[in-house]
Amino acid sequence: MLICTVCGKENDERNLPWRCSCGGPLSPVFEGAEPMNRHRVNPSEQGMWRYATSLPPGPAFKRITMGEGWTPLVRQDWGETEIFLKLDYTCPTGSYKDRGMAYLVSIIHSLGVREVIEDSSGNAGASMAAYSARAGIKCRVFVPEYTSAGKCVQITSSGAELVRIPGTREDTTRAAEKAAESTYYASHNWSPWFAHGVKTFAFEIWEQLGFEAPDALLLPAGQGSLVIGCYLAFSELLESGEIQQLPKLYALQPENCAPLVKAFEKDSPCPEKILKKETIAEGISSAEPVRGREVLKAVRESGGAVLSFSEQEIWDGFLKLCRLGYYVEPTSAIAAAAADRLFRTGTLRSGMKTAAILTGSGLKAGDKILSLLSDPPRGK
Repeated sequence: MLICTVCGKENDERNLPWRCSCGGPLSPVFEGAEPMNRHRVNPSEQGMWRYATSLPPGPAFKRITMGEGWTPLVRQDWGETEIFLKLDYTCPTGSYKDRGMAYLVSIIHSLGVREVIEDSSGNAGASMAAYSARAGIKCRVFVPEYTSAGKCVQITSSGAELVRIPGTREDTTRAAEKAAESTYYASHNWSPWFAHGVKTFAFEIWEQLGFEAPDALLLPAGQGSLVIGCYLAFSELLESGEIQQLPKLYALQPENCAPLVKAFEKDSPCPEKILKKETIAEGISSAEPVRGREVLKAVRESGGAVLSFSEQEIWDGFLKLCRLGYYVEPTSAIAAAAADRLFRTGTLRSGMKTAAILTGSGLKAGDKILSLLSDPPRGK
């Protein structure tokens, strides 16, 4: 059963709704499920599926998996302190999206879906294309015209049909929704299941830290699935008594596209309408986050914040990570920019356990990175 997060209406998942009739996003209903604790972790399972007992009990399904999850957590010196870097760009298709997509595709495949439409800034599309190919699902992916060539090649190589849409990320979504009038819309942003697959990275951090929560998490945020996933995971651990308080969640956005920042600063429950500009952090260039209300609630309850960063700060973060050996796409580098600022201002301090997720591989964005190396965004 799926319940609307806005009006509370119940929806039968067998009818394949991708959103409520009121326009609100849906979430799965847990019935009789226990929250995660260390005794429910199954170390004999591969990757993220060691936490399978925490996934919503939907229809019986065959796992569509490539071993996603259980990515490295690296202790990294950071100036006079240290930070833990979660290398989720080492997932099978090169981004953390594989966690959510493995679960999402497993569920819809079990419900009989054999053709899907997805829209993406690139990483989710590449992941959907790969997992759909593995499941035998026909896939069409809509991407903005500006999407990095490496991501587009990855999508088409998996056998999916690639549709480039001129204009903004939001124009791409509208084109996909129109096309989905006759085909199942497997949007990872609207999906009730995607964030539950994503939450497994937070369980991994907890387990890799010796069954302890970090004090703070730095999370790139466009649509906000990382923030929602973190909140879901650590809320379960709090309920089960494994941790004593939620870690502070810091949702990170580029100044050129920061609808959640505006809402957070005004104490508004919903994202603000904005005029977006082009950003090197293309993976989080989302002006209309459909689950923005959930993201803002999660950040506030954790005692964290929503922050924005300039193009130069993000680029400097990218170069810093590269010099440390982490070749990520510029979107991921916003976590480095956040670490620098928060340690400099004293918001984060030495002795605190701070973790950041590195979300996507730089190998996907070689064309963009090469262009930026020639013409870096100084003062832009």
